[in-house]
Amino acid sequence: MKGAGGRKEQMLIIIGSKGQLGWELVRKGRQKGFEILAFDYPEIDITDPASVKARIPSKKSGWVINAAAYTAVDKAESEPDAAFAVNRDGPGYLARHCCVSDLPLIHISTDYVFDGSKAEAYTEQDTVLPIGVYGESKAAGETEIRNHLPRHIILRTAWLYGVNGQNFVKTILSLGRERPVVKVVSDQLGCPTYAADLADTVLTVIEKGIGDRSDLWGTYHYCGSGATTWYAFTEAIYKIASQYEKLVLKDLVPIKTADYPTPARRPLNSVLDCRKIEKNFGIKPRPWQEALSEMISDLYNSNPKNSK
Repeated sequence: MKGAGGRKEQMLIIIGSKGQLGWELVRKGRQKGFEILAFDYPEIDITDPASVKARIPSKKSGWVINAAAYTAVDKAESEPDAAFAVNRDGPGYLARHCCVSDLPLIHISTDYVFDGSKAEAYTEQDTVLPIGVYGESKAAGETEIRNHLPRHIILRTAWLYGVNGQNFVKTILSLGRERPVVKVVSDQLGCPTYAADLADTVLTVIEKGIGDRSDLWGTYHYCGSGATTWYAFTEAIYKIASQYEKLVLKDLVPIKTADYPTPARRPLNSVLDCRKIEKNFGIKPRPWQEALSEMISDLYNSNPKNSK
């Protein structure tokens, strides 16, 4: 198959269509005129190769986008088999099917494949060293794809939030309505990523096409521009939200990771270097503050039910 070409001839087979990213991919893909085939569990079970084969059409001109994942980071520590089934085995089955079906695959991965000990932003060349089951399962999924499908894009992202589904922004807003004091970790560094921006990035990669440039396949990073902490991110959320509603919150308290123990360890540094995707596809992430403002505005104005 050559490059992406015209949109109407390109079918987007979106897996995980009801999640934060999948929902945006379906919405934005339709706006751009792509033919959309959208699946979520139980319509498709990526841990079952027969389900994958039955749902994903062969020999079509298009792309498979895997936005499905087991994302319960803490629960994964007590459910490793479930995490690996979805995050390792599922991508492996997709890659095998895409290979025989002549379909390229865009797969969404995570900053959790790194241990967070690096002082600078992580590049695509940095050694993968996860510190928990979730990260281990996602790293294993990347390996499965690389081993079975040459024509793939693995797109790592971090701190994802959006207007659809549950996420940090919505949780923090709920806490601000319910509690006068909210405590948030202040020593983890990362780049908040708006699901709508990530969806635009995926679609831009498809629209620009790869054609015969085999060097463009591989692993990329994409996240919001600018590093921040969960505490500073929360400050920004409340500041923007205060334009739309009066919160119960009176005090926001910074705490250390050590003061908020969880079953799974978190990387202290989740900052991703996105220069490769800018160089190869001309995609430059916008500042996370700008994206957050847009998302919260959309919550309160366009989709008021989602702000609750």
